[in-house]
Amino acid sequence: MKRIVSMICVCFAIIAAHAQTKLNITTDKTTSLVFPFAIKHVDRGTASVLAQQVKEAPEILLVKAAAKDFTETNLSVVTDDGSVYAFTVNYDSKPTVWVLYLPINRTATISSYANMILDNERTVNKIKDKKYNMQAGVRGIYIKDNTIYYQLYINNDGTVDYDVDLLRFFIKDKKRSKRTAVQEMEQKPVYTAGNVSKVKGNSNTVFVLALEKFTIPDKKYLAVKITEKNGGRHFLLKVNNKDIMKSKVLPDLK
Repeated sequence: MKRIVSMICVCFAIIAAHAQTKLNITTDKTTSLVFPFAIKHVDRGTASVLAQQVKEAPEILLVKAAAKDFTETNLSVVTDDGSVYAFTVNYDSKPTVWVLYLPINRTATISSYANMILDNERTVNKIKDKKYNMQAGVRGIYIKDNTIYYQLYINNDGTVDYDVDLLRFFIKDKKRSKRTAVQEMEQKPVYTAGNVSKVKGNSNTVFVLALEKFTIPDKKYLAVKITEKNGGRHFLLKVNNKDIMKSKVLPDLK
């Protein structure tokens, strides 16, 4: 999303943050709520709040009071990206703001993308590790704005359940001198979708981990380490910079 660094945007951000907790409305003027995504559902606490979606602009909600001096109530709005915006609504004969611009709920947006690609067909074939009648690998790599999504899988063709202990991402040197200390830069996922706890015997799981966008120097690689709890079935997946450069771009949410 393009950001214009200016005093106007800063003011809008302040108003938007305030609008998520408190909304003042009146009977004779309409307040417009502008969301970053199309509105999917609206729930009013009481009939004291009148709310109408704009057919020509599905991301705008028009709100006004049905009566004066109503008891404090609430308003909840769900948008297409999965975000929930909650407002405390009060009567005010002279509201100071008539148009509120709501910010993107980044966590909800990342969640929507991660869950959306869980069932995607495989687009990456060579990044895998196999042992003990099991296989783990990278199924796909996707990117949207400043987030990269890694779609991983674990196939358990054995009869013994596999309990995941740790799942780590870290940047590591491809080669190092015996005198050189190991340097690992861990990358923490910001969101995880799917089953990453247990893979029963003769079954499989697919999961997606979202990380902040980054690239890797030529002499390093991204190591994805999956370790078994109270066991020795560990997997190491090596992702090179060229693999990240081939990330599939995800479409805008609608």
